[in-house]
Amino acid sequence: MFTLKSLKYKDILDIKNMSMEKGQITSIIGESGSGKTTLLKHLNKMISPSSGEIYYKSTPLSQIDSVKLRREVVMLAQTPIAYRGSIRDNLLIGLKFSQKEPVPDTTLEYMLEHTGVKKKLDDSIEDLSGGELQRVSLARVIIMKPEVLLLDEPSSALDSESEKKIIELVIDYSKENNKTLIMITHSEDMAREVSDKVIVLEKNKTYKEA
Repeated sequence: MFTLKSLKYKDILDIKNMSMEKGQITSIIGESGSGKTTLLKHLNKMISPSSGEIYYKSTPLSQIDSVKLRREVVMLAQTPIAYRGSIRDNLLIGLKFSQKEPVPDTTLEYMLEHTGVKKKLDDSIEDLSGGELQRVSLARVIIMKPEVLLLDEPSSALDSESEKKIIELVIDYSKENNKTLIMITHSEDMAREVSDKVIVLEKNKTYKEA
C-alpha cells in the first residue's frame, strides 16, 4: 500500500526503506519526539519530505492530487476537530468533504452506539466531553469508508476499558472490509497484540520493525 524510499524530513525522519501492506494493521510506537506524527502526516501529504519518495499503490505521492488522495487516505489527529452544529452534522461532514452520498440516521445511530456516545443526533457538538468528541470523530472517519485509516493515538482521551472497545471497533472494521489501518499508539503491549506489523521509531532517527 505504502512504500517509503530514502525519505528524509528535516532532522526528524531518515527512513531508507519502509513499507505498510494493504489490508494489514500497522502500529507505530516510540518515545515522544521520535517523529511518529510526522511520519503519519507524510502518508496523506499534509507535509512533504525534504528528500526521497513515498509510493501509494506503486504511484509516487508527488504525482497524486492531494484532495483525491485524502478521499482514500483519511487521517484522524490526536486532537479531534469539532464542526459547528449537531452531532449528525459532524458525522456527515466527512462524507460531504469527500463528495460521497450521506448515510441514513440508522447508520449514524449505530456508530454512536458502538463508539459509546450516549447522545442524540440532534444534540449540539458543543455539549460533548473531550472523550465523546474523540469517539464522534472516529465514527466520522469510519463512516467515510476510506481505503486507509491513519489514526494518531485514537484513544488518548479514553480510559483503558473504553480504549479497548474503540480499538476493537476500528480493527473489526478494517478486517471485515479489507482496509488498511496505520495507527500511532502509546501502548506497546496493545500494538504487539493487535498488529500485523509494529514499527518502532527512536529519537536518533533509527527505526525497526518488531
